[in-house]
Amino acid sequence: GGGVRRCRDPPAGSRTPAVRRSSGAQQPVIAAKEPFPVELEAGRTYAWCSCGHSKRQPFCDGAHKKAAPGLSPLRFTPQEDARVWLCGCKRTRTPPYCDGSH
Repeated sequence: GGGVRRCRDPPAGSRTPAVRRSSGAQQPVIAAKEPFPVELEAGRTYAWCSCGHSKRQPFCDGAHKKAAPGLSPLRFTPQEDARVWLCGCKRTRTPPYCDGSH
């Protein structure tokens, strides 16, 4: 259900969890210079890639364990079914949702 949400519109009622980064200040790589349109299911937990190394963008495949051990995926559970834009550049201020930073 639902229509297309623009880059700056996280789903209603969503909260933006923090991306954990170590004090080493490791920076993610840019996986894509545009967001990934995805269909999310309410109640399902997703792991958004915060490091940019995953081959399953925008989701985590565990690549951070070797390529970026200071970064962890962001796990989130949407409250409603929605088509959203997940960040591909890894620079968003509203992870995992695109805010137009690219």
